[in-house]
Amino acid sequence: MMEERAKRKLSAILSADVKGYSRLMEEDELVTIRTLEDYRSLMSEVIIKYRGRIVDSPGDNVLAEFASVVDAVESAVEIQKELKAKSTKIVVKELRFGPNTDDHDYNFKLKHAQKFLEDGAKVKAFVFFKGRSIIYSEKGEILLLRFAQDLEDLGKVEQLPKLEGKRMTMILSPKTAKKK
Repeated sequence: MMEERAKRKLSAILSADVKGYSRLMEEDELVTIRTLEDYRSLMSEVIIKYRGRIVDSPGDNVLAEFASVVDAVESAVEIQKELKAKSTKIVVKELRFGPNTDDHDYNFKLKHAQKFLEDGAKVKAFVFFKGRSIIYSEKGEILLLRFAQDLEDLGKVEQLPKLEGKRMTMILSPKTAKKK
């Protein structure tokens, strides 16, 4: 009797997922989902271009199959190049305050924040409470809200003042795109 041999098929598999997906979803779910959809369509086009097929795409992952290892690698390289070209670098500048910051220091930091926002950078302003100064947390919140109000023409509040440990943090993002 002749034994039947199993047909064998060799394939190359490409698996890609989003770095920091959970963090991105926590920060801004809608933007993350839209970006993921854009990136998936771009990846799909490149995968098809290199004779591959998408097998599955659960969550933030894409699983594709290729008949050739060379096609899989070339596809992965092109996907990385395309995604890098599409992504934008976000600069975050930090400004540190104390709960009892005087007017001169406040105005100095305000001018820097104005320049940062005009240049298209986000501003992360925080009040650091040393030792027992945590009892002045209301002062810190008032300071940060005043800071946001003084910058309302240039930036919008992305995260309201939030106390985490001995730091109260607020994030401002520019209202307009970077000037070129």
